[in-house]
Order: sequence, then C-alpha cells, then structure tokens
Amino acid sequence: MSATDVTATAADLRPGQQAVLTVHDVSIDYEVTPVVHAVRNVSLTLYRGEILGLAGESGCGKTSLAYGMNRLLRPPAVMTAGEVVLHDEGGTDIDVVSLDGDALRRFRWDKISMVFQGAMNSLNPVISIRAQLFDVFQTHRPGMSRSEMETASRELLGLVGMDPDRIGSFAHQLSGGMRQRVMIAMALALRPQVMIMDEPTTALDVVVQRDILREIMRLRERLGFAVVFITHDLPLLLEISDRIAVMREGSIVELGRAEQIYTAPQHDYTRTLLRSFPSLTGERGSFVRTGGNDGNA
Repeated sequence: MSATDVTATAADLRPGQQAVLTVHDVSIDYEVTPVVHAVRNVSLTLYRGEILGLAGESGCGKTSLAYGMNRLLRPPAVMTAGEVVLHDEGGTDIDVVSLDGDALRRFRWDKISMVFQGAMNSLNPVISIRAQLFDVFQTHRPGMSRSEMETASRELLGLVGMDPDRIGSFAHQLSGGMRQRVMIAMALALRPQVMIMDEPTTALDVVVQRDILREIMRLRERLGFAVVFITHDLPLLLEISDRIAVMREGSIVELGRAEQIYTAPQHDYTRTLLRSFPSLTGERGSFVRTGGNDGNA
C-alpha cells in the first residue's frame, strides 16, 4: 500500500470529522555512515478527539516519526522531506516544519505535548514535582503568579488521579505509576490539542498499566484532545485505539479502524504481528523438558 493509498483510506474512515494534525510525505534520515532512512514518505491524518495507535516492531521508525511531528529531532536525525500541519482550533493552519526560535518554543507543549518513554528517567531527580510543573507555566504562561501556578499544579495532579499534596515530592519518592501520572499532568498543563505518548506504560506492571490507560481514556473524553499512542504492543492498541497505523521499515503499510485491523488485516506484516502474540484460548498442552539437566535450572 502506498502513502497515497493510506491517506485516502484514512479520509474514508472518518467522514465529516475535523482533522487536527496532518502529516504529508514525511521522510526522516539519520545522517550517519551509511545513512539510515528511518521514516520513508509517511502520510497520515489525526482527527480531533481520536486515539490513533502507531504500531510496529522496535526500529521501524515510530518514535522518529513522533519526534518529527513535534520538531524534537536532534542530530544526526533530520527531516529531509514532507510537511506537518496543525489545524488550530481557531481556524489557523500552523506549518510546524517552518517554525523556529520563539515560535517553536511557544508551539511545543501548548499545541502538541509529549509523554516520553520511561517516566523513571524523564523527570528531573533533583527538583520537586512542584518546580517541574511551575517550569511549564513560567515558560509558556509568564503572567501567572506563584499562587495561580500552585493552584493549577494541584488541579493537574488531581486531574490525573494523584493526591495534590504530593506536589512537594521528588521523583525518587514516587512509584513508577505515580511518576507516569506526573508526566501526563505536565503534558496536559497547557490543554494541548494533541498528545503524543511514546510507549508510556512499557515499564509498568500490568495492573498499574491498566490504571494509567483508563486514566488516559477518561481524560481524553473529558478534555477532547487527540492522542497518538506509540507501542509495539498491538493487542493493547486494539483495545484502546479508534484507528491503528502499522509501520514497518519506516513506512506505514496499513491504516484502518482497530476492529478492521483485528478482523480483516490487509497486509502480511499486520497478520504476522497479530500471530506473534499467544492466544489465551485453545487446547492446552504439556511442557516437556529436554536436555540433560536435573530440573534445578
């Protein structure tokens, strides 16, 4: 399936729904020797209020594409072609690729925010949660007083299901799930229209993962932002996503509604991904040990 075909399919899937982000023919290279073509001519559309899952094996270009959407690529990565357009609520189209300097700094977190992979390492370990939330407001809302920032920060923690009194804590005093909630609170601080989540629950145990996912779904319904959710866990995306884009070797090979991806996948690679996860049903078998050890291994 070509990039053009993928884009046409996406439009058919959401008739009449308003687009919030358009990615057209984006290519990203890592300028090393030899050059790595991480993203190849990718086009897709994100609609207001939807969760778009981005699936694929490690190294397929998911994170590179996400960083390109928000202009977070660092050398040797460079966007070599394409455009990213944010369709602002006020009716203005923002050419993300052309932004630089103060305009780019104002855009990030305000229009598109990001929850990075690994909350364990994303928070600053030497300053409090209060200071890190305040930093977002001081950078983007310089007219806010300290009392206003305190109120807003506590409201954010409550919004993501945390005790607002933990605002004075440091990262090492919080569990993994709580740290991830703080990262989500920071991403929501300025009420962005798009949130990009790069494998936000990978390092968490299954119970905490489910709690975080329920929180994301609840917040999406309440606040109306759109989500690009990146993971290699296709069954997880089938559960939470409206649509899923499947990436392989830098290209989107299939894009469709989650139920269509599950029941009638069109690409061989998508079918391979679906077969790679063990079934919870079917006949039981017995495990037979082979080899010469005595069973104490």
